[in-house]
Amino acid sequence: MTGDRFGYQDVKTQVLARIREGFWESGVAIPSEIDLADEFGCARATVNRAMRELADEGYLDRRRKAGTFINPAPKRQAKFSIPLIREEIEATGAAYRYSMVSREIADAPGWLSARLALEPRKKLLQLQCVHFAGNRVFQFENRWINTAVVPAAADESFQDFGPNEWLVKAVPFTDVEISFSAVPAPASAAEYLGVLQNTALFFAERVTWLEQEPVTLAQLYFAPGYQMTTRA
Repeated sequence: MTGDRFGYQDVKTQVLARIREGFWESGVAIPSEIDLADEFGCARATVNRAMRELADEGYLDRRRKAGTFINPAPKRQAKFSIPLIREEIEATGAAYRYSMVSREIADAPGWLSARLALEPRKKLLQLQCVHFAGNRVFQFENRWINTAVVPAAADESFQDFGPNEWLVKAVPFTDVEISFSAVPAPASAAEYLGVLQNTALFFAERVTWLEQEPVTLAQLYFAPGYQMTTRA
């Protein structure tokens, strides 16, 4: 497009699309305003306004003399900081270990489609994982990832890194919903946590969104004795 037709909103849309699609690797400086202005065929001031807005919205981290970088999680719009299970376990002094139980592309169950307002029989990536503190099971994780929003997840094995850590580092988000409750252990969680089915467990359900699109829903079952601590 020409400079007359390519406004700052167009630049902003293009840059945001590249962030969402993982076109630029998180933590690496993206092209300069001069380079982007040349690519999009517009004035540098046009690019500057788009970049400033994306920085204000938390998508970009602009560092004087260092460049512009992608924020894994937008600072302004993220009301909740997504915790890393690895860091939570290591903070207790225990060694962290992770194991993936299953990985499959499957139709979203009816309750999940309703919960996330998905079209019927929407294909999602489902992962079941176990997180250990030393030799003790700490958490069983049941997670669905919307690969339409996170296409890179479809090709990720998740053998070396759990989805919690991978998503926090790789995907920006704008909103998060989290709920806590005590629930009877389903058979799948009970098996890996080493408890009887229907044993009361501390449970967290977390959903992250990118604008209006759901990114992932995670169901987290904690081993008996888990205690949650927060700091203000």
